[in-house]
Amino acid sequence: MTSDPFFHPVSGFELPRFAGVPTFMRLPHLTPEHDRFGEVEIGIVGVPWDSGTTNRPGPRHGPRQLRDASTMIRAEHPVTGMRPFEALACADLGDVGPNPADILDSMERISAYYGQLMRNGTRPLTAGGDHLTSLPVLRALARDTTLGMVHFDSHTDLYHSYFGGTMYTHGTPFRRAVEEGLLDPKRVVQIGIRGTMYDREDRDFAEAEGIRLIPIEEFHARGPEDVMAEAREIVGDAPTYISYDIDFVDPTFAPGTGTPEVGGPNSYQALQVVRGLQGLNIAGADLVEVSPPFDASGGTAFLGVSIMFELLCVMAQQTG
Repeated sequence: MTSDPFFHPVSGFELPRFAGVPTFMRLPHLTPEHDRFGEVEIGIVGVPWDSGTTNRPGPRHGPRQLRDASTMIRAEHPVTGMRPFEALACADLGDVGPNPADILDSMERISAYYGQLMRNGTRPLTAGGDHLTSLPVLRALARDTTLGMVHFDSHTDLYHSYFGGTMYTHGTPFRRAVEEGLLDPKRVVQIGIRGTMYDREDRDFAEAEGIRLIPIEEFHARGPEDVMAEAREIVGDAPTYISYDIDFVDPTFAPGTGTPEVGGPNSYQALQVVRGLQGLNIAGADLVEVSPPFDASGGTAFLGVSIMFELLCVMAQQTG
């Protein structure tokens, strides 16, 4: 429990939400040079990078729009009563500066930054960025232990390569993560998979490795509560990563993304599945693929930061 007001967000009763410099959820912004950086227990980090995108770009602008939208987040969860900013020391840790001209260099920069967070004992909540962002984050978080993963998405991101041998795209991060031993495939569940396909290569890989795929038809037939009960069983009590692609949600509710797929969950179900993560041992989480050029209204970003607040609450509840 932290009663230190330094780590509390600015209240809308003290400063209007349209005023001031926007930070994630109006938390203090700390750089690694700040003398209180090492006290942060959950750090919200932006990764403005979309060099892994293969069709419609734009998620590099996601963290900025997500920050702006997040000024609407308040202090208490409406259902659980969780007050995450009082449970743990939370802060906006700024952005990892990528190299937009070099994918490998960018991944090294991201992994190095998250390695510093690991040494500090800070659990990260990431705002991407395209889904390739998850790979360098996992390289840092899984350096000492293989992780499980609950993955919300309309795509598996398990392809071997693109365009005859390009190994690093937003469609390949979890194939690489399994190959590199960062993820235990038998503790990975992917929820919401749908849409037309190039072929079955990604699904064949999942089946061969023991990854549990829950297609959208099964999700709708069983309902979020039943599906999430199975997800909790699969990952168990060991450290687990949560990766949430905004295109998990139907584009009616989240049009601002590069690879939308129809037939997905509504905005309430988008929150409901995160509430179903309660009790897991969450090593870190991300929300990726918000692309402002495709939703200048900011509605997708507001749903995104609402999901991030849900993630923050279940992460804080582990020790809150």
